[in-house]
Amino acid sequence: MKAVGFSRFGGPEVLEVVDLPDPHPGAGQVRISVRAAGVNASDWKKRGGLMDQELPQTLGYEAAGVVDELGEGVADAAVGDRVFGFCVEGAAQAELAVLSHYAPIPPSLGFSGAAALPAAIETATRALDQLGVGDGGTLLVNGASGSIGGAAVQLAVARGVRVIGTAGPANQEYLRSLGAEPVTYGEGLVERVRALTPDGVDVALDVAGSGVLPELIALAGGAGRVVTVADFGGAREHGVRFSRGDDGRAVHVLGEIGALVEAGRFSLPVARTFPLAEVAEAHRAGEGGHVRGKLVLLVG
Repeated sequence: MKAVGFSRFGGPEVLEVVDLPDPHPGAGQVRISVRAAGVNASDWKKRGGLMDQELPQTLGYEAAGVVDELGEGVADAAVGDRVFGFCVEGAAQAELAVLSHYAPIPPSLGFSGAAALPAAIETATRALDQLGVGDGGTLLVNGASGSIGGAAVQLAVARGVRVIGTAGPANQEYLRSLGAEPVTYGEGLVERVRALTPDGVDVALDVAGSGVLPELIALAGGAGRVVTVADFGGAREHGVRFSRGDDGRAVHVLGEIGALVEAGRFSLPVARTFPLAEVAEAHRAGEGGHVRGKLVLLVG
């Protein structure tokens, strides 16, 4: 099969499409003929040598496609089913991928829209669960206009929570469309949030990693009421929980998101799509920042 890989660390130029042996599913897994695969910040971190150190490596943790092979014991999928989910081996950007966690693609979504979902909704759900976000209360999301932030806003609103979200001036109306009350980030953030909720917020989620953990702690009333998915150093410095996948992934959301999508209560825009062979361009677009929605590779 054709797959994205790299044999040295560096910029997008080190990426190439290589030939690899076809994978096969183990017990409880399915193999899909990939139609689309999501691109995430973890991809360029891996490519730059900031994660795994062995070489060569493959890329991609989320994909959507058509089931073409079943692992032992699989009873909730059949060959020919349209599914999306996680490739824990990190090799989803390929013609074939083995999914360990998967769910049917919501009927109203195409393959690119489904491939955009897994990482964003799992990260957002995991953080909301860790914050104990439930019915009622107020959540502040810092960096609410990106894919994870936008997912967190909508999932929190679906839980019956009031959401205040930070974003740049150009994304204020977009946040309103998701159900959040928008504020601009930058100096004076605490005052702008307190203008909406004088007593502060119940909990806060940092998705942007923009150095505002002290402000979020002040607004939420303590470090224990704040979670970040983007500021590891700041979390250590200020005693804030840094949410990571090895804390236990919220894969249950894969099977839950379809109902929200079909009810019109959740959407995640695909910002741009690229052919598999143009994966380096997708990395350049993602690293440039200011992308509303997901970047997706199209396969086949």
